[in-house]
Amino acid sequence: MATIAPVMTPSLISAIRCHPHLPRNAWPFIAATTLSVLNRPDEIPKVYKHAIEHGQGQTESVPGKDEQLAISRRMREALIKSGAVGGLPKAINALLALKAVTPPDLIDEPNAFSPTHRPTDVYDTPSSQILRRGQTFFDMVYGKVAKRIMGQMDRSGTEDLGLTARLMYGYILSNTSVLSPAETSFVLIAGLIPQDVNPQLKGHLRGALNGGATVEEVRAVRDIVIQICEASGMRRLSEDETGGWGWRSEVANL
Repeated sequence: MATIAPVMTPSLISAIRCHPHLPRNAWPFIAATTLSVLNRPDEIPKVYKHAIEHGQGQTESVPGKDEQLAISRRMREALIKSGAVGGLPKAINALLALKAVTPPDLIDEPNAFSPTHRPTDVYDTPSSQILRRGQTFFDMVYGKVAKRIMGQMDRSGTEDLGLTARLMYGYILSNTSVLSPAETSFVLIAGLIPQDVNPQLKGHLRGALNGGATVEEVRAVRDIVIQICEASGMRRLSEDETGGWGWRSEVANL
């Protein structure tokens, strides 16, 4: 059986965590999201172990228990949100790979405290309230073109596409208890780049700015995601190639 080449080598981890302008404490959940969508959940434990042993900043430090818990929760939340663009099966495999290396005291067990409060959203909050929250978040992300984008989905041939988007934004993406609006956009950027879907990526690059990120931060996120993709074997495809794994055009940028 052929051995799959590693992706998150020590040199790559060092390069991405020290990338200039990278948002603070973001590289672990951005890397985990990218690896999940690349279908490399086996690489996520490397990211997690490095983060809880050496910290999530640009300079190495030994995280205390509170920071380890924050790293764990932010990575889990990123993988949950990545399911909105990368698919639930990949998110499931990624979360199970992460849980396998997470110390028991850093796991949020069922029927205990939920850092996202989603059980309350689902069971105790009127759905109309959650859907309004989602629409507000969607409008923030897409700005002046939000109405047109949602209208395109409603008129896609089935209005169920627009309804699906409203559910995702309401119950999953607009929940900012663990990841901020800008960090949520970073997750979506990390999930879209490996899929070569520039039309959707362009909206979320701008959406990160609308959520409070700087141009430099968004470009840094884009850069490290591309580095991870390239390390996994993706490449720019030439116009005359009939197949292959990579990007058919330059990855969208600001």
